[in-house]
Amino acid sequence: MPKMTAGRALAQVLVGWKIDHLYGIPAASINNTVEGLYKERRNIKYIQVRHEEIGALAATADAKLTGTIGVSFASAGPGGVHLLNGLYDAKMDHTPVLALVGQSATNIMNTNFFQEMNEDPVFADVAQFHKQVTTAEQIPHVVDEAIRSAYATRSVSVVIIPDDLAGQEIEFDGFQTAKIATKPSNILQPNAAEMQQVKEALQKAQRPIMWLGRGASGARDLAVQVSEKFHLPVLSTVPATGVFPTDHPNFMGSKGRLGTKAGFEVASASDLVLFIGTNYPFARFLPNNIEFIQVNNNLADLGKQHDAKITVLADAKAFLQALTELDYERESTTFFKAAVQDKKNWDQWLLQAAKDDQNGLRAEGVIQAIKENSSHNAVFGLDVGNNTEWSIRQLPFDQEQKFTMSPWYGTMGFGLPAGMAAQLNYPNRQVWSISGDGGFAMVMPDLLTEVKYHLPVVNVVLENNSFGYIEHEKLQDNQSLYGIDLIGADWAKVAEGMGAHGFSVHNLAELQQAMKQIMELQKQGDTLPIVLDAKIQNIDPIDTSSMPLNEDVFDQKTIAEYRQHYALPADSQPSLQKIMADLDK
Repeated sequence: MPKMTAGRALAQVLVGWKIDHLYGIPAASINNTVEGLYKERRNIKYIQVRHEEIGALAATADAKLTGTIGVSFASAGPGGVHLLNGLYDAKMDHTPVLALVGQSATNIMNTNFFQEMNEDPVFADVAQFHKQVTTAEQIPHVVDEAIRSAYATRSVSVVIIPDDLAGQEIEFDGFQTAKIATKPSNILQPNAAEMQQVKEALQKAQRPIMWLGRGASGARDLAVQVSEKFHLPVLSTVPATGVFPTDHPNFMGSKGRLGTKAGFEVASASDLVLFIGTNYPFARFLPNNIEFIQVNNNLADLGKQHDAKITVLADAKAFLQALTELDYERESTTFFKAAVQDKKNWDQWLLQAAKDDQNGLRAEGVIQAIKENSSHNAVFGLDVGNNTEWSIRQLPFDQEQKFTMSPWYGTMGFGLPAGMAAQLNYPNRQVWSISGDGGFAMVMPDLLTEVKYHLPVVNVVLENNSFGYIEHEKLQDNQSLYGIDLIGADWAKVAEGMGAHGFSVHNLAELQQAMKQIMELQKQGDTLPIVLDAKIQNIDPIDTSSMPLNEDVFDQKTIAEYRQHYALPADSQPSLQKIMADLDK
């Protein structure tokens, strides 16, 4: 049997699982593992990041974008602790990620040596699988087990490796056990009785809608057929944006702070929700008189967020297929027609905002420019903050586009490492990261990583000199704006100083010229990353989590104040109820 260091055997295990790159920073307590990676450098690429947190976030983005486990590594003590932010993002989004963490050599453990600490308790909460190896021979076996566990439970695995063990020689000739990255596909099918209940509920409903989550991924065509067959307005959760084409007239967008006017109004006015493939937590805030039909392949999720009159334990795609086969179709209704018009009005309002730079550049204008210049298969890494609202509302997800974000953990600084991961996984596709100046400043040093590895990501910075998302919360609570203002920077010059291309824009004319130059660089095959520093107005994005527009519910003063605050005119943005009333005339 071949002999090699345990560190090299570890690297071969990773290669066997079709892991072709990982992120980290070398140090004394992890150097033998890194040396093993060096021996296998033809098969697996080490990406040197400038901060371990960025490596862990990028590894999480890897898994979110591709389904293949993401891997990062760090040294003992501070290096390992730096991984935690990215690992918690993976945990909360049920994403398979492996972290390899160094440890002091066995002969100095428990002697209060430099950077020595008991690391297992540090990772006990974030990692479902967390083990420290005690012999060199264990290393490849424990790492293999850790990967299987991460895939099986869609969670984080951590393996702690005393560095001297990784440097010891062992006999290793690989593993014969099949490497299965997904659970067996026992597709749960809805039964005839359940479908009959659904049919009767649809027949009875006056204002039914369909609400899709990530469980409906891969069923876009079926979802469109169902929406058109039953004339259903469609919402998606924010992370599921793109499961239904965003340019389809039946698509309302999302409900909530990152949503749309139509998403809020249609959801609030509905009397029946087809809740498919999602465990959307904010469903609990919908009116109690709405009936729910919940479809989920996880028994524990049924009824978790909202009481459901009808529950169907089934795969989302199988359920949608069964809906297309029902011997029943719904006619178009006033509610459906009004919903379509409501969303059309909203899209026009966003477009008008994008064209307005009389008082300076608006974020909507920047996102519209990205939309117009992005390719049919572009990949987007979205940061957390106001930039997420603008991006979700306007970016196109109607062809082969992909995106990733930090929806549940919500960590600022996700955008740049997500863009880095996207470009590594899709080297022949156009990649954008979109960040606010707050989030970008947290992770900006790793622009050097994009430069080093020739990753031509277009990093867009929406600079408003404020923690804008937090500013909105303070305004809502009538608090002072203490602590949220930011010092600005010329991020374009910073980028140039780091070896990247930089563009700074203040208005639409400069934005259009910059986009023209960016597209020319891409056409030429330039491999340097780009930073587009967009100096935007600090405008509070319209809050769509609660929109007091319904004349039957809110008084005229409340409605007028809301419309004035967000420049939402009644003539071009009538309430859904007003649209319905006009259609019935």
